[in-house]
Amino acid sequence: MGKGNERRSQRQRERKILHVDMDAFYASVEQRDRPELRGKPVIVGGRPEERGVVAAASYEARKYGIRSAMPTARALRLCPHAVLLRPRMGHYRRISQRIREIFLSYTPWVEPLSLDEAFLDVTGSERLFGPAERIGREIKRRIFQELGLTCSVGLAPNKFLAKLASDHQKPDGFTVIRPEEVEGFLRDLPVEKLWGVGPATARKLRALGLRTVGDLRRLSKEELIGRFGKWGLRLWERARGVDERPVVPEREPKSLSRETTFPQDVHDDRELDQVLLQLTHEVVEDLKGEGRRARTVQIKVRFADFTTITRQCTLAEPTDSPEVFLGAARKLLRERVERGGRGVRLLGVGARNLVDPETEAKQLSLFSLPGLP
Repeated sequence: MGKGNERRSQRQRERKILHVDMDAFYASVEQRDRPELRGKPVIVGGRPEERGVVAAASYEARKYGIRSAMPTARALRLCPHAVLLRPRMGHYRRISQRIREIFLSYTPWVEPLSLDEAFLDVTGSERLFGPAERIGREIKRRIFQELGLTCSVGLAPNKFLAKLASDHQKPDGFTVIRPEEVEGFLRDLPVEKLWGVGPATARKLRALGLRTVGDLRRLSKEELIGRFGKWGLRLWERARGVDERPVVPEREPKSLSRETTFPQDVHDDRELDQVLLQLTHEVVEDLKGEGRRARTVQIKVRFADFTTITRQCTLAEPTDSPEVFLGAARKLLRERVERGGRGVRLLGVGARNLVDPETEAKQLSLFSLPGLP
């Protein structure tokens, strides 16, 4: 092994990466807020008559085969007595922010993947807070004590392994994969557990007699690259638990959007306007929750034949005003969308080119300062 490879291998062994994954987040929040729902199958998602899908399912509902992104109508066929609740995204975001604050009290190296999961690099935090395992358990304890929610935590030398670890004992689990345990942990896992291996790749691997990660390790790097191209190198690395990607702290959101799919295609202008009004208020609420304003308003329209178009306009100045936003969205829909008698299947509203008002104020031109000619 060359010196460069040795240094990379040493760095990987020394890294301490946590993956924290909230357990059935939206559904668990609803069960926490409404104790009468505890122990019952709960589905958070859109209504079946609105072509809704499942956003989250409690573990009681998952026993019936219900999963995220499943059509709500199918979920209710699998479990007719399930409690169906509409998502409360603003509420979930506020709770997610409180979870994020707990993370940031231990390390600035936090990479959110969604509202309910994140990677944390706590390598440099051990000097202040003790061993990484203690940090992970403290975070888990605080989330439960301060917010009444459980999470599953994985600790490993890299992001790929940490995510595998957090999934290993869900719900409410804590799994540590030490560098010397990587090969044993991976050996008997099905190839589908490898990040990026979808059904198509899994079928190709199984056709070659490769059912477990241990099977995959028997192939050389050259053989895998020959069969799968660049993806073959990733397979070779993942089968050995190699992942050098750093934890990347959160980047500012570049856009926010909301959309709805109609149960029947809509032709009525008044109905479209009512939905546009609702979506606009939801986007503006999200903007205010993020402490941002938008320079650009965008709408999205999908017709009955699945043709999809977007239209946008740039405002004179950034805004979080519902009236300004709605006026721009209405103008886009009325003047820049040629429907030609077609029904609308989906309508969406988006805010783009987001800015921080405080930063914007600090960057005022000198010519706008009082007292200057």
